[in-house]
Amino acid sequence: MQVAVVTFDGFNELDSFIASALINRCRTDGLEAFITTPAPVVTSMNGVEVTGQRPMDFVVEADVVLIGSGVNAREVAADDRLISTLRLDPSRQLIGSQCSGALVLARLGLLEGMPACTDVKSRPFVEAAGVTVLDTAFHVEGNIATAGGCLASQYLATWVLDRMLGEDAVREVIGYVAPVGESRETVERAMRAVHDGEIALR
Repeated sequence: MQVAVVTFDGFNELDSFIASALINRCRTDGLEAFITTPAPVVTSMNGVEVTGQRPMDFVVEADVVLIGSGVNAREVAADDRLISTLRLDPSRQLIGSQCSGALVLARLGLLEGMPACTDVKSRPFVEAAGVTVLDTAFHVEGNIATAGGCLASQYLATWVLDRMLGEDAVREVIGYVAPVGESRETVERAMRAVHDGEIALR
């Protein structure tokens, strides 16, 4: 089971690294995340250079594709060449976006008829793309999920872990990385965010 964490130039480190680090705690269970980039090296919004682990065509074979956010999200969404590399299939893949990554999902037509979560700064641009933005951190319909707020990346990872490996994996991973003394409430909050996000519009 492979996860593509799509990471563009100008990316937000929290969005790409939190999700990939949490998911990769389950490598021994066969679930592995890879930073997937359109160029061999991408530079974050704070100047951190990262070498991609997989090229963009990896998204076609990945079981899960998470679209990260960044300061260049609007440019990415408007780039026909980049968008053409994202050949995603929600009938067989889990697809998620973090913050301004929702702009990419909107451009791909994956948010038609459904609301989404995003960050405060990206909200007007996501709404301008015709998407209703929810005042919540996580929402999922079928195999498509969106998260809003940098630290909501833990909810995106929780969703992937829960769907691919089950609740026990969530409890093991999130419980381990939680602040000392806050394991139970951190796990419960993450699970509640994911489950509430799944039933919000039922």
